[in-house]
Amino acid sequence: MLPEVIHQTAKKFTASTAYISQDGQKISYQKLDQISEEIAAWMQSKGLSEGSVLALSLPSGIEYILSYLAASKLGVITAGINPRFTDHERIEVLKVLNPDMILATQIFDNGELGDTEIEAIEVNRKSADFMRNNRIQNREINRLSFNPNRPVCICFTSGSTGTPKGALFTNRQLQAISTMDTGGAWGGAGHRYASTEFAHVGVMTKLPWLLASGGTTHLLDKWRAEPILKLIHDHRISAVSAIAPQVALMLKVEGIGKFDFDCVKAIVTGGALASPQLVKAGRELFGAPWSIRYSSTESGGVGLGTALDADDQETLYTVGRSRPGVKATVRDNEGHPVSSGEVGEIWLQSDAMMQGYWNDPHSTAETIVNGWLKTGDLAYQDDRGCFNLAGRTSEMFIRGGYNVFPLEVEKTISTHPKVSEIALIPRNDEVMGEIGVAVIVPVDVNDPPTLESLRQHAQNQLATYKLPEAIRIIDKLPRNTSDKVDRLQLRKGEKS
Repeated sequence: MLPEVIHQTAKKFTASTAYISQDGQKISYQKLDQISEEIAAWMQSKGLSEGSVLALSLPSGIEYILSYLAASKLGVITAGINPRFTDHERIEVLKVLNPDMILATQIFDNGELGDTEIEAIEVNRKSADFMRNNRIQNREINRLSFNPNRPVCICFTSGSTGTPKGALFTNRQLQAISTMDTGGAWGGAGHRYASTEFAHVGVMTKLPWLLASGGTTHLLDKWRAEPILKLIHDHRISAVSAIAPQVALMLKVEGIGKFDFDCVKAIVTGGALASPQLVKAGRELFGAPWSIRYSSTESGGVGLGTALDADDQETLYTVGRSRPGVKATVRDNEGHPVSSGEVGEIWLQSDAMMQGYWNDPHSTAETIVNGWLKTGDLAYQDDRGCFNLAGRTSEMFIRGGYNVFPLEVEKTISTHPKVSEIALIPRNDEVMGEIGVAVIVPVDVNDPPTLESLRQHAQNQLATYKLPEAIRIIDKLPRNTSDKVDRLQLRKGEKS
């Protein structure tokens, strides 16, 4: 699908700028098509062909997009390696992937990867002569007819519960995603900015739609709040696309009043909890409605969402309803639907969900059951049909015989006026088995909340057994490479 899209887009938008780097390097849609063709010829000369696997251990820049497009023209399966991974994490992912070739900005020790070929890619910051050492001009490549079942990309999960798994997507899934309601996250044509690493499902599976829209994507070497706000101001960007912690950082920028946000028509976030206070503050700052999205790597980045015109009950406290083309239900451990208000696991079904896990049939069979995707996320549906998240199946703990779902507690305590961020984790207890520990990032480090004030704040909304029984004050919550709270790291700091 990608070869067809970039070829058509190059004709339609020819000289329009597709991407512009932080240091001002630009590439047009026509050049994307032309240079990726020459890179494909080089890849072909290196022995890559339909069904080969290519790993991109590259920054989220123009070279990444060119390499992905080139590989797609040969029917090569592309997997992005998050540049924020440590060396250990990168090697672990590559061992799962077992690629035929790795493109990287520097050669690294691949003693654990056998004879896998590693090709060094130069990131050129002085001219727009991208990847000049990895191109062959005027050479025909093997043209492939469109095949909906041809594998295109592998997107690795965040690895919050262990070694990341690789979700495989074919042309069929990418085609489905392109027809779904994805525009809200990027604002359609015009100017936009990259809010996630390119290895993320939000780019890998949605690149066909992003290219077809003909917009200009601004790139940053590293996400920072003030440059993003400046981009929104300077280029009149209509959609603020982010994860909740990124919006929180935007709100803390000094001198934010110098920016004009009248252009913003929507705020769209996913991937992390957005507290009611944060949503209210973000809406006030940008003067725009806020839509909270829920999805996963395995779902193709498409799942649930709150409507932009939703009332506060839906927007502040839920993740909304199924988005177009998605079916969603809440089920118990045996796979049976549960009653309204009862906590269970979210199951999703859509044409966008992954084909399966790469080289992992066992996990695939556990996750995809009768055409439904088991997300591992806990929730309940309220009487209006909105989904209310309660945490991960792996995060639930049992206090005195009662199940405690951390996210449910976190959503309530996050409304405490002295709480900036919270994570609830279990601690072993001789009497109760496990108790909840509230790990708090205070609004004011010199005036943190007390445990008693947290319990009093939440006691009218939560049963007593759900209330935290210990508190820990820290400067910031640890996060993994997907900017999700690293609960494993937090739990290492707990003693029985």
